[in-house]
Amino acid sequence: MISHINKMNVFYGGHIIFVMTHAQIELFVKIADTGSFTKAGLELNMTQPAVSRAISTLEAELDVTLLIRDRKNGIMLTDVGKRILVLFRDILQSFEKVHQEIASEKGLEIGTIRVGAFPVASAHFLPKIIKVMAEQYPQLEFVIYEGTIDEIKEWLETRVIDVGLIIPPDDEFETIPLFRERMYAVIRDDHPLQNRSIISVKDLSNEPLISCKSGYEPPIVDLFNRARVDLRIRFVVRNVNSALSMVQEGLGIAVLSELSLWALPPNVLKKELEPEAFRDIRLAVPSLKESSNAVQTFIQTARKLFP
Repeated sequence: MISHINKMNVFYGGHIIFVMTHAQIELFVKIADTGSFTKAGLELNMTQPAVSRAISTLEAELDVTLLIRDRKNGIMLTDVGKRILVLFRDILQSFEKVHQEIASEKGLEIGTIRVGAFPVASAHFLPKIIKVMAEQYPQLEFVIYEGTIDEIKEWLETRVIDVGLIIPPDDEFETIPLFRERMYAVIRDDHPLQNRSIISVKDLSNEPLISCKSGYEPPIVDLFNRARVDLRIRFVVRNVNSALSMVQEGLGIAVLSELSLWALPPNVLKKELEPEAFRDIRLAVPSLKESSNAVQTFIQTARKLFP
């Protein structure tokens, strides 16, 4: 964080049209993140009157309303506030990049990396990456955001995070392949297909299928299209544990990835599929060229650890 950058002058036609401080920008972003004047003030060591004055001054300088204070719904951003929030995040990240460039010139690697990942990826990849980086660059800080694939994409778009682990499609971001995992059919151990070593997708055509969110839909749709089998999904759940529990109760068959199946519950089996199916996990950033040195180092480290 660069606390010594005090003011930013915005010019138009050779004239200053408004002045805003780094503290105001940081405060506005913190309020948006926490949804609270009080929480933002506590995190930035500011009193609530000081927070209110700073935001009022910022809105007066910009001549727009950024926040709506509602007793029932709390703090809400106006439409222009949402657009400016994205720009303010870019400004703060630019300050961070300047700080990192200066540190890098001195042989240091510092800064904050904000990483978004869905639960399975968070558990499998992030501990190893962070451990190696923390040993090599002890001054780096990490902030982890865990959510669904859609949430991670939204966080990337709004610059809440610097880098995310996502599942394609991902056309709106620059991505780097990280890991390809095999998909399996998951059945109960008393299912008629229990003795098959490989289950054909055609054998699933009349089975009740359990679909999981978290990036499973695209590879499953592709699998059934390649097998020329109609996809009939009976249940859709948000997480893998729910899907496994439903399989355990005999409610259907799930198609899940290998990273989700390290510890199978009792009475549940995994079977290879014909045709084979895989799910790609990628590192995604809004722009590789604009990513900070710390984020570039994170990407390089991840690719070395998971070639």
